[in-house]
Amino acid sequence: MSLFGRAGVDRKLFFILLVASILANVAVLPYTSYLDLLHIPKPLFLFIAAVFIQTTIMFSIFIFIGLLLGNKVGLGTPLIEDWLNGKSIKDRLKPVLTISIVLGILVGISLFILDRFVFAVFVEPVTTSQAKPPLWQRFLASFYGGIGEEIAMRLFLMTLIVWMSYKIARTKDNKPTTVGVWSAIIIISVIFGLGHLPMTAQFTAITPVVVIRAIVLNGIAGVAFGWLYWKRGLESAIISHFSADIILHVILPSLY
Repeated sequence: MSLFGRAGVDRKLFFILLVASILANVAVLPYTSYLDLLHIPKPLFLFIAAVFIQTTIMFSIFIFIGLLLGNKVGLGTPLIEDWLNGKSIKDRLKPVLTISIVLGILVGISLFILDRFVFAVFVEPVTTSQAKPPLWQRFLASFYGGIGEEIAMRLFLMTLIVWMSYKIARTKDNKPTTVGVWSAIIIISVIFGLGHLPMTAQFTAITPVVVIRAIVLNGIAGVAFGWLYWKRGLESAIISHFSADIILHVILPSLY
């Protein structure tokens, strides 16, 4: 029996998520290159090959562990799994799209307002600098936020923490406790915020206010996407994150 069979991980699902991760990481390269967040060496094809190899290895680990542990705690990709098993998802797709997109739009608007009109009192808005790349680059970068960050933050890290809490305490029907899940959502939201500081450092000095802003803004998004992952599945978190990034980095900066 293969490694996937022994672990109970769906091989097709694994490769769907892996291919999506690789494409998302490639899609963000023009954006990061424009902002000079990556010092791209020459020849270019060697750099792209290195990104491909690094992404493949890293996200293979994220996805495999996420799917493995997710099966144990009831987290995962319910829509894709049912589709792969030949089940109809038509009736469930519209409600998932609706709540995911609406929540994503609300998150995007909220973060834009907080960054441009609240924290701007203390420090220059990060979204101002991030709006400099061409529209098409910002659009492509949204796929990395939606797919890459959700697989890393939710499928991998959040699932891992929920599984750890599950090993400590579980409900009578053998599920993770609500406290355990919410603890994971909040912890990952803080990590998600702190994880954006290296990029923020490219635009402004890191001060206590900047750290607080990163935790608050990304924390709001992290809580929303974590809740969707818990209640609706990874697909919902991906759609919502992508929608929020489109509002935050593509639409609103073009209007204001």
